[in-house]
Amino acid sequence: MKSAVETLNPTRVRLTVEVPFEELKDSLDAAYKKINQQVTVKGFRKGKIPARVIDQRFGRGAVLEEAVNDALPKFYTEAVNGAELNVLGQPEVDITELKDGETLNFTAEVDIRPAIEIPDYSGIEVEVDAVEVSDEDIEKSVEQLRERFASTSPVERAAADGDVVTIDLEAKVDGEVLEDGIASGVSYTIGSGELLEGIDEAVKGLEAGGETTFTSELKGGSAAGKEAEVTVKVTQVASRELPELDDEFAQLASEFDTLEELRADSRKRLENMKQYDQATQAQERVLDKLLELVEVPVPEKLLEEEINTRKHNLEHHQLGQMGLDLPKYLEIQGKTEEEFETETREAAVKGIKTQFVLDELVNKEKLNVNQEELTEHLMRRAASSGMSPDQFAQAVVEGGQVPLLVGEVARGKALAVVVESATVKDTNGEVIDLDDDEDETDESAAAASEDAPVTEDAPADAAEEKTEG
Repeated sequence: MKSAVETLNPTRVRLTVEVPFEELKDSLDAAYKKINQQVTVKGFRKGKIPARVIDQRFGRGAVLEEAVNDALPKFYTEAVNGAELNVLGQPEVDITELKDGETLNFTAEVDIRPAIEIPDYSGIEVEVDAVEVSDEDIEKSVEQLRERFASTSPVERAAADGDVVTIDLEAKVDGEVLEDGIASGVSYTIGSGELLEGIDEAVKGLEAGGETTFTSELKGGSAAGKEAEVTVKVTQVASRELPELDDEFAQLASEFDTLEELRADSRKRLENMKQYDQATQAQERVLDKLLELVEVPVPEKLLEEEINTRKHNLEHHQLGQMGLDLPKYLEIQGKTEEEFETETREAAVKGIKTQFVLDELVNKEKLNVNQEELTEHLMRRAASSGMSPDQFAQAVVEGGQVPLLVGEVARGKALAVVVESATVKDTNGEVIDLDDDEDETDESAAAASEDAPVTEDAPADAAEEKTEG
């Protein structure tokens, strides 16, 4: 077999392959055997039909077609390996010549990973937010905890802001009550904004037994996005009572004996959260700086696939769970369709460039992933997916996704290497030593790599093209 490579652009090549006919022998034998099992010819036992009879009855062309389809993946893979190409996606294969008993010639156009030169990144400098926890932050945190331990008691008066009302709801669209538009015994805190727009104004001033009707756009259900006439009846009004902020509350709401200990713990937790946010911010800004330093051509076909994947995931998964469609989502976001298309394309380009650069860094720095790192990453991904670690691990193994998780961890480690070599200062001008927060840096870096698309090398059967016509 002979093959040659023509570079069409930095991310695409054309392979020209010439195969001597004798190298098709195994595939021809397999084709005759397969056809033997599929057809019957009077006078011959099934599977025992001579090749010359198959040629006469069904045509030599059918045999050649079956043989070529069987052989193409092997010859394509040999050509790719021989040229040491890092291919992406499936090739476009064209049979240019097929002469029975003489030769098989074909071409295969395929995207490849571009050659990337990683420059010296040790001079990268970024600025991040300073870790500052104010007394107001602490009081807000304690107040949120206090809200969780609030008690309610029924009152015989009109409902007001902050009260908890028990209500019955009935929604009509075009005068018809919706099948999923009736709810009874719903508990709602006035002012929380957790139900329909306009409900606060509707129920304020009503006592138990009071009823009113208002118009609101439905957020979910069978008539999501439509204007509905909503009847609300208040069956109970209860006032919320917050516990006193004292040592007794600290003992009730935490493992601490005093309110001061609770506040001190709140400060520590908020500092840890801000440090994690700071590490994430550093990693994001270092990545942006790194991408500015590297010239990364993006395969157009891969880019279009990534854009379509992002749109599909948004429309059919994220928005579907919220009962929204794309036009309604854009309306809520205050974006035009053109702005959405531009942002999606920019995000896809960045995701592809990020993976190419970080994968090259993995090779350059000779980074490996051990079992402990993979297990930790799997646990975190399981938690974010809402599945148990065992369920998530089983899904990953059954779906053949283990190499993808290994890639995410490796790219996270590569980004962490760059972050550690960068100079990071906060808004106060202080140099931040992220080595002290190594776990947070590694975790946030691994999380960033998850947004990159998967561009694994194409499987060997990617060249399995039909030769009809």
